[in-house]
Amino acid sequence: MSAPELARYFLRLGATAFGGPAAHIALMEEDLVRRRRWLEREEFLELLGAANLLPGPTSTELAMLAGGRLGGGSGLVVAGTCFAAPAVLLSGALGAAYVRWGELPVTAALAAGIAPVVVAVLAHSLFALARTALRSPPAWAVALTSGAVSALGGHPLLVLAIAGALMLLLRARAVAGGARALIVPLAAASVGAASPVGLFAIFAAFLPVGALLYGSGYALLAFLRADFVTHLGWLTERQLLDAVTAGQLTPGPVFATATFIGFVLRGAPGAAAATVGIFLPSFLLAWASGPLLARVRGSAHARLFLEGASVASIALLAVVTAQLARPALTGFATVGAFAVALALLSLARWPAWWVLAGGVLFGVARAL
Repeated sequence: MSAPELARYFLRLGATAFGGPAAHIALMEEDLVRRRRWLEREEFLELLGAANLLPGPTSTELAMLAGGRLGGGSGLVVAGTCFAAPAVLLSGALGAAYVRWGELPVTAALAAGIAPVVVAVLAHSLFALARTALRSPPAWAVALTSGAVSALGGHPLLVLAIAGALMLLLRARAVAGGARALIVPLAAASVGAASPVGLFAIFAAFLPVGALLYGSGYALLAFLRADFVTHLGWLTERQLLDAVTAGQLTPGPVFATATFIGFVLRGAPGAAAATVGIFLPSFLLAWASGPLLARVRGSAHARLFLEGASVASIALLAVVTAQLARPALTGFATVGAFAVALALLSLARWPAWWVLAGGVLFGVARAL
């Protein structure tokens, strides 16, 4: 597949993919598997399992792996760059406005209006993935175990490891045989560090975040707080919360929060250093995983472990969907929006882009 075609798709995805990593994965599954048929569903699940095993932003790495499968090494770079670019540019613009004016008014009702539609997109994708992957008693056992461990607070990496080992245990014979309406001001009391922070220091501070972090945007918040607020003292608590809020308001990967923080610390050069630092490990890990996946497909044991990780990824998506549904579906209007969105996706077979656009209109109506 040509680089321009991949660039067009992943730029559009990155510019419209609201709702966090789980929603991004759902959008990619609908487009790459069901609508465009660029990937088989089993192939998509394999890439999703591999992305979940890598530290860093899962949906961005899934975009990289899909781009690599479709367009080789250049496709991996194009897909990852184009998917992250809109979020990075928007976060940088928000950071510039934050430094210039000291606050960013954000309509919370707009985000609340989009939330039930995002949950509908997640539920629709979850059903399609589960229908393909959960076809045997071992797969169901792994999925239920993974969901229980995740719901009890188990780390995603622990969930994946348990799932892979359990699948190997349950299918030992197959292995032996070779089978397979509120305005929230983001006020900045003192924007920027007391003294200039070096660009290399910014890059070096974000590099381990991208290389080691597993989990959701909330895990990113905990990681950044420990480093940038408690240890380094570069940000105040309020500045960090404002940065994460700004990152969640933009489409695409929440790791673009780093761009906002970098701009607050050292302007545009700081934003560039932070962005490269947090995303570089993902590109390197995704690139290195290509030969590994080729070996995995040739090993019965490795294939079964990855099969377990793929099933666990579905369980993790189910837990995230349930967690998002609780605060999103809080009244008749939001439950109705969820039901309408799910019907449009399942019965009318509307593209998720159209349904999400309807969610934005619903949020505007609620805000007004």
